[in-house]
Amino acid sequence: MSNNKVVITSDGSHTLFSHKYNQHFHNTEDGSLSEALNKHIIPAFTFHTNKNELNILDICYGIGYNTLATIFYVVTNNFNIKLNIYSPELDFDLIKSLKDFEYPQEFSSFKDVIFQLSQNQKFNSENLNIEIFIGDARQYLKNLPINFFDIIYQDAFSSDVNFELWTKEFFDDLYNTSKQNSILTTYAISTNIRLSLYEAGFFIYELRPTKRKITLAFKQKQNIIGKFIDMKLKKERNKSAHALYDN
Repeated sequence: MSNNKVVITSDGSHTLFSHKYNQHFHNTEDGSLSEALNKHIIPAFTFHTNKNELNILDICYGIGYNTLATIFYVVTNNFNIKLNIYSPELDFDLIKSLKDFEYPQEFSSFKDVIFQLSQNQKFNSENLNIEIFIGDARQYLKNLPINFFDIIYQDAFSSDVNFELWTKEFFDDLYNTSKQNSILTTYAISTNIRLSLYEAGFFIYELRPTKRKITLAFKQKQNIIGKFIDMKLKKERNKSAHALYDN
């Protein structure tokens, strides 16, 4: 973790500050565990009920809070669900160091999962399969099957420093690899990122699970969770607004 500094967040859980990207991995005011649960896991599982199996894409793995909080949420609520979680991560040294990371007490029963992922980047059991891909997320997406994922946690560093993971072309790939009845969750709420999702084919919704809003994206309109945002109307009213593009 030489490029990262350990920081304690408001809910008592630890996160890291990346010197490479000059950003925290989590919003320190929300708290690492609280952010994972409220901005990603709870919205996703509110949308997906009564499912026997879920395929989840976690972009990017980072410290692993989204993946581990997903397991915690399923176990705590006694859901009988098989989880298949796939996650790209560029920083191999970070992944290898996570066996020694100080996770919250809520993850204490997942020590074997954490160790196996740190050592082998894989964990497999009867109802839980996790695979971490070390490398470029854009390249990883090109090799994923179409219409495969039920849930996508879009949780890369911000577009200021991680631009390539927020463009319309990147969201095209996410759209192709997600099922028709899928949900994408992200903390990003800027109009240009929402337009990038919209131009890739997603319907945009807004939710305020904490004091901060989040964005939810779907391949089809739904009335289960969130407030619908009419991006066509927003684009007509704000001529200067634009999506993000690779070039």
